[in-house]
Amino acid sequence: MNFQLSEEHIMLKQAVRSFAEKELKPKAAEYDRSRQYPYENVKKAADLNLMGIMIPEQYGGGGMDTMSYSIAIEEVSRCCASTGVIISAHNSLYCHPVQYFGTDEQKERYLTPFAKGEKIGAFCLTEPNAGSDASNQATTAVLKGDRYLLNGTKLFVTNGTAADAMIVFATTDREKKVYGISAFVVEKGFQGLAKGKDEVKLGITCSGSCEIVLDNCEVPKENLLGKGGDGFKIAMNTLEEGRIGIAAQAVGIAQAVLDESIAYAKMRTQFGKPIAEFQAIQWMLSDMATEIEAARLLNYKAAATKDAGKRYGFESSMAKLFSSEVAMKAAVKGVQIFGGYGYINEYPMERLFRDAKITEIYEGTSEVQRLIISSMLLKGK
Repeated sequence: MNFQLSEEHIMLKQAVRSFAEKELKPKAAEYDRSRQYPYENVKKAADLNLMGIMIPEQYGGGGMDTMSYSIAIEEVSRCCASTGVIISAHNSLYCHPVQYFGTDEQKERYLTPFAKGEKIGAFCLTEPNAGSDASNQATTAVLKGDRYLLNGTKLFVTNGTAADAMIVFATTDREKKVYGISAFVVEKGFQGLAKGKDEVKLGITCSGSCEIVLDNCEVPKENLLGKGGDGFKIAMNTLEEGRIGIAAQAVGIAQAVLDESIAYAKMRTQFGKPIAEFQAIQWMLSDMATEIEAARLLNYKAAATKDAGKRYGFESSMAKLFSSEVAMKAAVKGVQIFGGYGYINEYPMERLFRDAKITEIYEGTSEVQRLIISSMLLKGK
């Protein structure tokens, strides 16, 4: 078992870290305050092939592996967690299903310009009554001639404010339940597609989350992704990969908490000496570092399992569960180390605390991950 990154992965890590430190970190607090979608960050990420990391070069992507994806998302999220989830959602939740389930024609139109970063993609699954229970889709799609008419409302759509196209899940045959859900590629500008309210969120404030409203939205039948009734399968397959990205985002946030905590503990003095010399602080830092490294290795294992061509849902759920909870635990300790300064927005710890929480919720809550893991264990994995 090799615990060392390859030379290529080390070079990628260094390149993305340099980019993130120089281009993303200085603007992260301002984007957090303004809640404006960071188009400039996305454009610069595209220049590094980060908007199509795992997409083959023939479709305009970077042609890299899942380990590269995990490394890149961690490094980006360490400096700007909002940009981290923008890139993760675009890669995993949009590009992935188009690559694996799209026709050649769909890939040409809906993958290549997105992998190049010329356009932005989104994923529309969650609804008012379909969160953890993703099978409870109220959005409907009815075939009328050569077009489907989609009706419904989608919530919490990352990249929704900026998306040029999105994967939308809708029920085509309610009697078949999960086997009656289909997936569609819906393009900005289609008749009947509208952006609803922008979500004002606790953290990850500039990721472009909004409602998507479909009112007799006209979608050409050739925009059906996969086969009719494949939607739930496509969604679950997509989320398995997406959890690797969210685990990496969580590790990046946690690492930022540790970095900021170490720097502050060395600088802040109380009772005549730096607080880094107090055992209470040292133990918190030690716990953080140990748990972050464990989370990182779980994430690498999930990525390596996928890259080996093996089933990886078990590993990605474990990585997502553990990494997100490590991020939140680290953030709580980080605020404690900063004391009163950890509670005001002049210091980065307050933002990191807010950003960490969502990693326990989106792309499957911690409770859902535990259900997935236990189900696989009981079935003999």
